[in-house]
Amino acid sequence: MASPLRLAVPLDIDPGVLADWRQDAPVIDLGGETMGTTWRLRLAAPENFDRDAIVEAIEARLEDILAQMSHWRADSVLGRFNRAAAGTWISLPPAFAGVMTAGFAIAEVTDAAFDPAIGAIVDLWGYGPVPVAAPPSADALAGARAVSGWRKLTFDADSHRLLQPGGLRLDLSGIAKGHAVDALAALLRERGCNHFLVEIGGELVGSGMKPDGDPWWVDLETPTCDIPPFRIALHQLAVATSGDYVRGRHTIDPRSALPVEHAMAVSVVHRSAMLADAWATALCVEPPEAMRERAICENLAVRALCRAGDHGEGRIEEWISPALAALLVAP
Repeated sequence: MASPLRLAVPLDIDPGVLADWRQDAPVIDLGGETMGTTWRLRLAAPENFDRDAIVEAIEARLEDILAQMSHWRADSVLGRFNRAAAGTWISLPPAFAGVMTAGFAIAEVTDAAFDPAIGAIVDLWGYGPVPVAAPPSADALAGARAVSGWRKLTFDADSHRLLQPGGLRLDLSGIAKGHAVDALAALLRERGCNHFLVEIGGELVGSGMKPDGDPWWVDLETPTCDIPPFRIALHQLAVATSGDYVRGRHTIDPRSALPVEHAMAVSVVHRSAMLADAWATALCVEPPEAMRERAICENLAVRALCRAGDHGEGRIEEWISPALAALLVAP
């Protein structure tokens, strides 16, 4: 029988959230489509709230992100980089450059368990803009690996320029949704909305409190009834989950170019949704023991559900990192 619900709360409560918190604030739900999934917002509306203006601003911000980083749009900045000839420098917008800087940092720390430069490999498996009829051959994968990898890139951080080495394709699907959630959270705060829960495709940021004084509670995605539920208070926090429980084994190990078989769901709680997203992707790729060591070394708050047997067929084992265990409280 599954154990009772586990609850995790942040160690620090931001006293600044009380400045404009109101018990009588109406809670408004908004949503739409983006990035091949949906965006959702639950908002404790401030005074003089303009619903239409917020929706318009959100959709404009999301459109701008897609115009920069979409792997599915040929006319995006990313699409133009992927098609550029060898030796071509591509100028990146500041937000895109920031995502690349974060991606490079995690790629280096994880020895490319996270790698933003494996678009050619991802495309061969059919997870890019063009469907495929069959898994790729070993020769095709070897060819894609030969032109892929973040170390082949030259990035001029000062001028926000990226050099195409020839045939390399970016794929930011392991970090872009998290960036987009952070961007929407920043947009809301710019417009005087400080109490909300915003989500894009399972990546979430919670800010402030609900009108009843509760935090924004979020259940970690637990795709098996054998593991007890885990609920987190997203107070000035983000959470991202990576795994194969929704879309099948679509996470690719950049080192082997093969799908990951052991990771069902890896959730990371962090101040930044972008970093939570990238870390969840990287930890999904790491074998379970290496994943645990990495999470502890980086002091990451992680809940991982991994298959214990060979080829992803064994029993599901849960692991909770010390940083996340420190947030647990009695229900």
